[in-house]
Amino acid sequence: MAGSTEAPDIDQVLEHNRRTWARHVVGRIALGLGWLAVPFLLHVAGVPDSLFTMLPILPGVYVLLFLLIRTRHGRRIAACEKVLRTYPLEYRTRVAKKSEQWQLLGTVFTIRVSTRGQHGAPLMRAINASTVRRWPKGAEGGGAWVAGDLPFGGVVILPGTNDMLFMQPADWQEFARERSEADPVRSRLAQRAGLTRLLEKEPGLGAVYGL
Repeated sequence: MAGSTEAPDIDQVLEHNRRTWARHVVGRIALGLGWLAVPFLLHVAGVPDSLFTMLPILPGVYVLLFLLIRTRHGRRIAACEKVLRTYPLEYRTRVAKKSEQWQLLGTVFTIRVSTRGQHGAPLMRAINASTVRRWPKGAEGGGAWVAGDLPFGGVVILPGTNDMLFMQPADWQEFARERSEADPVRSRLAQRAGLTRLLEKEPGLGAVYGL
């Protein structure tokens, strides 16, 4: 994916991710209700009721219950918006995915967002704001826009797709001293962005998404 040095419009990015999230929710509701409707349709078609005809109820309940759990923790876009409204966007020329881990409430990616020719960019754990599990198409090797303060966390926006990921350091303890010794300006910005509040209960992505 070719990089773009023109900063994306934050409102458009948020709207894109809200629409993606809404499509995901509607699709899962339709899937769950479809499974639940199978026994009724079989009954109407004259198929004798049995344990076998009732089995589709189980995946239907699972899909809807799982959706309820995920939406209950669905603060991803709101958390990203607070960061984007607080920090300026900075362009980084390379996004590299190092690994991914399937979790119940979302796939967590280990990534490095850096500028070519510079060293020292930390590994970050990131999760898609719109609940999509797959790694954004065309992201590998391309550039991205970043907002935030990496020892506390931040947001990655991929140009072209406007996919948005929330991220925090992969090695949380590595930056504990830097966070505790941050100057008042950095601390106030992190607090305004909601990062310090989210980290009071539990550090890492789990504080935001219940992972």
